[in-house]
Amino acid sequence: MTALGKLARGVQTFFCDIAQGFFEITHNGFAVVGLAVVFSCLTLVARPDLRQAGESQLVAWLHQRQAQQLGVVPELDAIDRATALNPKDLPKQQAAVAYWLSKKYRVAPEPLSALVAEAYETGSRVKIDPLLLLAVMAVESSFNPFAQSPVGAQGLMQVMTGVHSDKYENFGGKLAAFDPVTNLRVGAKVLQECIQRAGSTQAGLKFYVGAALLSEDGGYAEKVMAEHARLQAVAAGKAVPLAPPQPLRTATPVDAMRPGKPDETTPAV
Repeated sequence: MTALGKLARGVQTFFCDIAQGFFEITHNGFAVVGLAVVFSCLTLVARPDLRQAGESQLVAWLHQRQAQQLGVVPELDAIDRATALNPKDLPKQQAAVAYWLSKKYRVAPEPLSALVAEAYETGSRVKIDPLLLLAVMAVESSFNPFAQSPVGAQGLMQVMTGVHSDKYENFGGKLAAFDPVTNLRVGAKVLQECIQRAGSTQAGLKFYVGAALLSEDGGYAEKVMAEHARLQAVAAGKAVPLAPPQPLRTATPVDAMRPGKPDETTPAV
């Protein structure tokens, strides 16, 4: 064999040895990786706490990456804080009321649907017509959950938060007055007490607005009862024309009837 042939054969042997070594190393490496994966899977099956921690870290990392790309911090549970329902998910009667109020007061039907549903549930619990609760909200705040009057009446039902702070204790404090559902529940309780104290709905509304010891209530009870009648007609499936919408405001039309101080003799809401 010539010297050139020997050189070629040596080079060939050299590269074959390298290829075989690389194959063995790779094969053993894959085997190690496979064993590591199997061991990890068995560990995660045996230790759910580790699996949960790993999933939480992965989700947190994915959220962080998404926040970096979008420039916002995603909150998948934010929907739980929203006071909103699809009106199509409501019973026909409640949906009709929600759509009608939405058009009249220029409020989105989804949050109004949640309030209508809550009014029916709360009204059943405190033995008050839910449509009366909705009528009170309409007259008091035009469904503005952040409304406040000059004398401190706040939220959807314009409850005097300072006077009825005790009623908010079970909801975390007075700031809950600006949670629509909480304000509705507290306002319904106050209205229930007013009606029981006065002996009738109309007289109870006079107590509610803080005009119990006055000769008249500025037409407040009449406005509420008129809206109540319209809502009854809507719930019954009748075509009820929309009255001119009231302008958005941060004070109720009957603020002058409310006492300025909690210790005055006229009952305050």
